[in-house]
Amino acid sequence: MAETSYRQFCPVAMAADILCTRWTLMVVRELVAGTTRFNDLRRGLARMSPALLSKRLKELEAAGIVERVLLPGSETYEYRLTQSGHELRPVVEALGCWGQRWIEKDLTLDNLDVGLLMWDMRRHLNTDPMPPRKSTVQFTYSDQPDARRRWWLIVEADGDVDLCSVDPGHDVDLYVSTNLRTMTEIWLGYSTVAMARETDRLHLIGNMELERQMQTWLGLNPFSVVERMVA
Repeated sequence: MAETSYRQFCPVAMAADILCTRWTLMVVRELVAGTTRFNDLRRGLARMSPALLSKRLKELEAAGIVERVLLPGSETYEYRLTQSGHELRPVVEALGCWGQRWIEKDLTLDNLDVGLLMWDMRRHLNTDPMPPRKSTVQFTYSDQPDARRRWWLIVEADGDVDLCSVDPGHDVDLYVSTNLRTMTEIWLGYSTVAMARETDRLHLIGNMELERQMQTWLGLNPFSVVERMVA
């Protein structure tokens, strides 16, 4: 990273040399969130090229922040945070809280991404209110192109959650129809399921218990509880 180095002995500058190259903090964000597989990292960083992701992971490994571990009895590798990497969790959380508190809502909502939204919903979904059986929820985004309009969250009886962008062929327990901005507002805590339904921006059809509990099982973005200081 010599070509981008601040060349200052200050610990802030030294840390920035490693962490402030493009996409690096986003890779750390995914690792802090518990993602360990390369393909899963790509799902959370869909706008990042595989070649750049591989490069950033190697740089983080060289810096002692990440270790690449071969799973026993397989040819699959996982990327895991070292002690140094785990100590970045409060840094990532502090940045997220600051962004939620101080970045204007309209600026945030200029960066809509249905794939990232659904992936975030999948990994933060709260399975506690879900029925003790397989449940399938279909999301339809009216403003998205056909290839990205329908998504399915599948919650297994044991609590495992899967995300599909191609019809998995399961019976659907709840149909959710909305637009991407509305769902993102709900996910970020700018709005609620009830408010979106009252203004006819969100429509639910199916299992009444899943309808009633949607605000709870969505889980919401971890920063949605942060008090906002700007509109």
